[in-house]
Order: sequence, then C-alpha cells, then structure tokens
Amino acid sequence: MLAVVTALLALHAPDTTRITIQPPRVEATVVVDGQLTEAVWGQAARLTGFTRYLPVEGPSVDSTEVLVWYSATAMHFGIRAYEAHGTVNATLADRDRIGGDDNIQLFLDTYHDRRQAVMLAVNPLGVQSDGVLVETGRTGGTGAVGGREPTDLSPDYVYQSKGRLTSYGYEVEIRVPFKSLRYQTAAVQSWGFQVVREVQHAGAEETWAPARRAAASFLGQSGQLDGLTEMRRGLVVDVTPELTTRWDGAGAGTDWGYNAQDVRLGGTVRWGVTENLTLNGTVRPDFSQVEADAGQIQFDPRVALFFGERRPFFLDGLEVFNTPNNLIYTRTIGQPDAAVKLTGKVGRTDLGLIAGLDGKEFSLTGDERPTALMARVQRGLGRSSRLGFVYTDRREEAGSNQVAGVDGRFVFGGVYAAQFQLAGSHTVVGGTATDAPLWGLRFNRSGRRVGLRSTLNAISDDFETWSGFIGRAGIVNASVNPSYTWEFDQSAFVQRFTTDVRIDGTYQYQNFVHGGQVQDQKYHINTTSILQGGWVVGAGAYIEAFGWDKALYSRYRLLRNDGLGGIDTLAYTGTPRIPNLDYYLSIGTPAFKRFNANSFFLYGNDENFYEWSSAWLTYLNLNLNWRPTDQVRIGLTYNYQRVVRRSDNSQVNATHIPRLTLEYQLARPLFLRIIGQYVQSETDSLRDDGRTDLPIYRQTPGGLVRAGARSVNDLRLDLLASYRPTPGTVLFLGYGSSYVTEERFKFATLDRTQDGFFVKLSYLFRM
Repeated sequence: MLAVVTALLALHAPDTTRITIQPPRVEATVVVDGQLTEAVWGQAARLTGFTRYLPVEGPSVDSTEVLVWYSATAMHFGIRAYEAHGTVNATLADRDRIGGDDNIQLFLDTYHDRRQAVMLAVNPLGVQSDGVLVETGRTGGTGAVGGREPTDLSPDYVYQSKGRLTSYGYEVEIRVPFKSLRYQTAAVQSWGFQVVREVQHAGAEETWAPARRAAASFLGQSGQLDGLTEMRRGLVVDVTPELTTRWDGAGAGTDWGYNAQDVRLGGTVRWGVTENLTLNGTVRPDFSQVEADAGQIQFDPRVALFFGERRPFFLDGLEVFNTPNNLIYTRTIGQPDAAVKLTGKVGRTDLGLIAGLDGKEFSLTGDERPTALMARVQRGLGRSSRLGFVYTDRREEAGSNQVAGVDGRFVFGGVYAAQFQLAGSHTVVGGTATDAPLWGLRFNRSGRRVGLRSTLNAISDDFETWSGFIGRAGIVNASVNPSYTWEFDQSAFVQRFTTDVRIDGTYQYQNFVHGGQVQDQKYHINTTSILQGGWVVGAGAYIEAFGWDKALYSRYRLLRNDGLGGIDTLAYTGTPRIPNLDYYLSIGTPAFKRFNANSFFLYGNDENFYEWSSAWLTYLNLNLNWRPTDQVRIGLTYNYQRVVRRSDNSQVNATHIPRLTLEYQLARPLFLRIIGQYVQSETDSLRDDGRTDLPIYRQTPGGLVRAGARSVNDLRLDLLASYRPTPGTVLFLGYGSSYVTEERFKFATLDRTQDGFFVKLSYLFRM
C-alpha cells in the first residue's frame, strides 16, 4: 500500500526542477534574413548551458546560444551554434530531408501537458523540418529502454526561417506565427520548451534543459517559457483550393493511347474555431499519391504490411488520433467526395473527430458509398499520463463495423510507465452479427543502465476493424525484454554498449484462452554499440521455434495415387515445429558531410513459409545516401531475401527490390526528382518439402491449381517537378510509368504496361 501511495504522490507532485525563462514581449518586426543584427535581439532572453544527451550524458562539447522573444503575433528564435571541432553539414534540401545535416530542433509543448509537442527544426541554411512528438510509450527494436521517441514528420506548419554559415559555425533566425500553432486560452500562459542540437560529425545530440534517457518521459524534462501574455492569433481561416487532372496511358492492341480524366476542382478549408480547436472540411479532394509507396518484403505472410499516411488533409492534427494497436488508420478512407475533421483541446482533454462519405470503389459491393466516422478523446492525468477513448464506425447497406475502446498510459516514479487497452468490435455482414474483444497491457522501466520492456497483447480471431489497421488477428503476444547498458567516457572508442534479451511467445488466441500451448517462441539476443564519431554497430542471434499454422495452409492440397488407378486429394499437414537459429549484423555510419549509410544483414536456419519447412534464409537491407553537392542527393535502398531448402539446397524464392532516388534542389521550394524501383522475384514450384515431396496444389473457386513456378519483373519510374514555397501552396508536375520484362534484370526488352501524366495545383490563402 505504501508503494502505491508513493507512486501516486510522485505522479501528481508539482515539478520544481524545470528551467524556467520569461521571454520579453516586444512590439517589433524584423526581416527573417538569418542575421541577428536588429536591436530587438539584444533584448531577447538568452538560453545557454546545453548538455550532452547522446550518445552519453555529460557536458556539451560545442557551445550553443538560443535567443527568444515574442511579439503580439509571433514567437521569434535566434540561434548561434558554435562549431570548433569539426565540419558543419549543411545542404539545400527539400522539407523534412535534413536528417543528414547539422540541425536545431525546437519542441513547443503549447498545452503544457508534457505528452505532446510541436517540433520545428532547421538546418544551418534554414531549410525546415517539422512534425509532432507524441509520447505514446510505444517501443520496438533493440537497445536501451528510454530516450526520446521518434518524431512524426508528417504534419507541416507554416513558419519562416533562414540561416547562414559563419566563421564560428552557423546562425539561424526563425519566426513562428501564432496562427500556425494551437495553444491554451489562458490570459497568462506557460509552454513547455526544449531545444535539441544535432552535431553530425560527432554523432551527438545536446539539449538545453538537461535530459536523461533513463526517464520515462522526454517532454517531462523540458524547460518552460513563462509569462506569455496578449498573444493575438487573430482569425485563422486557411482556404486551399486545388486543381488536379491526369492523363492515363494504356495499350490498345499495337497502339498506345491516353485517356484524359476530368479536371478535378476541390478544396480544403481550415478554421481555427478557438486557439485550441480547429475545424477542417474538404470537398472533392485529390487523395491520389504523388509517388508510389516504397516496396517492402513480407517476412511473415500472416502479418500485413503497413504504409503510413501521406495525404495533407489527414496529416493536420493526425497526432490526436494516435491509439495503441492502430485502431484509427485514416488510409481506410480511400476517396471521399467530402469529409470534415475537428481536432484540438478543451482544458486537459484532446478531441479528434473525422467523418466522411467514401467512394463506391471502397465499398463491400462496389455500388455503395460507405460512411466513415472516427472519434478519439484523451484526458491528461497528472504529469505525462493520460486516459483515452476511441470509437469508429463504418457502414453501408451490405454491412457495418463499429469499434469502441478505452486505453491509458500512466507514468510514475520518473522511470516507470504502465499502459493498457481494452476494445471490442461489432461487425454485421449478411445479417450476421459478430462481437469480439481486443486487449493489451504494457509495462516499461526506463533506466540509464537497467531497463525493461514487457507486453501482453491479445486480438480475438473475430475482431475486425474497418477503420483501423491490425497486422495479424487471432493471436496473443507476450514478451519480456530486459536490457543493460554500459556507458564510457566521451573520448573512448566505444561510447555506449547495450545488451538485451527478448523472450517472446505468440499464441493462437483460442489456445491462450483455453490454456493451450504457445505456437511461436523467440529468444533474441541483441547487442548495440555506439562508437566514437557516431558509428552504430549491432549484432545478435535469433533462437526461435515456429509452430504449425493450419489456417495459413488451409487451401493447400496434395494429390496422391490411391493404388487403384485413382487419385486421392489430401489436406496439407506440415511439420509440427520448425527450429530456427539466425545471426545478424547491422552497421550505421555517421552522417558525413557527403555520405551516410546503414545496413542490416541476417543469415541462418529459418522457416520456409512457402512450403512450411526448414530453410536457409539470407536477408539484406541497405540504405545509402550520397550528397555530391549541396543541391544534389542520390539515395539507394536495396532489399534482398533468399530462401533455400535445407533438404537439397534448392532455391524456393529470391526477391530483389532496389530503389534509386535522384533529386536536384534548384532552390529551397523547388526540386526535380526521379525515382526508379525494380521488383524482381522468382518462386520455384512448391512441393511438400522434406515429407512426401509431392507437388502442392491450391484450392480455388475454379478447382485445384498447381502451385507452379512464377516470376515477377516489374519496373516503376516516377518523375516529379515540385514547387512548394509553403505548406499548402504546391505545384506538382509528374509522370509515372510501369514496365515488365520476361527476364530478370534485362531492361533492354521492357514492355510498358501503363503510364500517366498528372498536374496538381493548390494555393494556400491565409486570412
């Protein structure tokens, strides 16, 4: 009982450790030119005393000075970053593409709830990157528990910035209009505030307010901007009309023709109802993607692939709809004729609502227009904790689906975080109703040395969400992941070394409920080393055992001679359990001025999901980024997977997905980009490997079909000219084409299957 009381007191106790500053309010205007020479900068609050956050905590090596003041309509920031130990990385890049450059990141917790913050970043030339950091407690991968969660770079904000290189480092000037932010309605406000400086040559991060990776909340350690008064946001109405048209090309016999689509005129209106509530509406929006999603390799056919949201209407305020288990996935709304969205905050409560009428092609029958509703409410509790509710509804005459749930995350004791979720779905199709549950628990301990992740997540076989994303239903996953970290001196070759062990069990849902045995068992031993200068090296072993999944192979059949001149059709029965042993190595380079790369290589004895037998698996993921000049970027990603039967060393499948991106940044708002992606995959004729060796057939509506050899050789090219001076104002001119070839990596005989030109024009009118 005493421990519980102590935890509750820690949860609600006032925080007296924050660094607090009170920036002056000055009635002045400045030209954002990257030079902090106006007299008003002499009156600004001056922030210094940065400390090292990564790779090891300690004193800052480089000096950073941040100047802060505000006027009636905007916040102003000036940055002087001193660099005496290495080269400053600075390139002319597109928005959100400054990860390889030195940069300064400003985190503005405008609601002062220590759970989410707007992130505005600039590189030394003033090129912008922006997004939202929402502390959800989600963890993944390997390494020490704790530290800053990734920032979602999807949202875009309108602000001005300009920077320049100097003899001592670089200098940047930033102006953030209050129209671009949402904040409290109080007469006198306090905002959470943190500044992060990334020093690429050292592979280091430094923070203004001292922060520890051992803490469960990064934002909870932020400093504070106090005494903000008389901020005039004014009427916030953004009107963004847009015009799109395209020409789709296809073959007609020996000819190639283009079908001109109707000019589509639509638009979006964004209205700031109050300082903290925003209403968005869209009519006939263009929700087509500018470029194709990057190709992914599906390791496990039981798990669906996830693709992130990229459409501007949904990106604004998307952080409000964040839920455990992705119960809201806006890409399920395909192409509505109209949609509305309300997002914001009332007191300590976050609100989000999306309603739309989707297109017929996204209905069950292809003839109806489904209605879609997504609602999310979260209430802040104490410091950094929350309680949330979610409700989604998608319906049409042929069927409907509703999901309702409650979830919460509680941070206590500084390093502990507990999370839960409970949800249920109600689905009606053909007059038959089905109800099913989803539930989950998570407990983490963040620590500078000792950390722990633990998860129990369950999804019923019958659970459905037509408005969310569930990678795999019908399972229960339980895992525990302790870790230990050694830190060394900043001058040491090895800066930090972490080892962790992940023990993971996956159950069929019904087996778990009725006390049945585990299906898949995994013991992952991982090590991560951060070396001097920003190199990251990981190595480890995967010890696993995968159990037979009857449902995955329910359509597989074997044909056998019955000895009487006939043929028996047999159900497919696989090996009860397949043991695995894989080894991996990963290497990440620092962000050199002109180059950075990372790679992941795995090899070992793994499962052959094509035939459910034991196989040799080789997997490689490679990412290279080369910046030969300050305006040219060349990116290469390569995914490779090869599955070889252990029984006779014959190849079951080999997949290659290289993707090449060439980008030329003519000016900050203007670039030309070419993307080429090739998907090459060869699969052998399937057989009952290691058992009967009989050929495998698949049961189809038309009868049994032999699972014969097949080959895929698809090439996709996308060309884009983009002019985007501010978010919302864009001109896209693009061309995309798809090709196939009969022979692998033989591009001389390409056959074009389809192509198309498109034009998109939109303009942001801000009132």
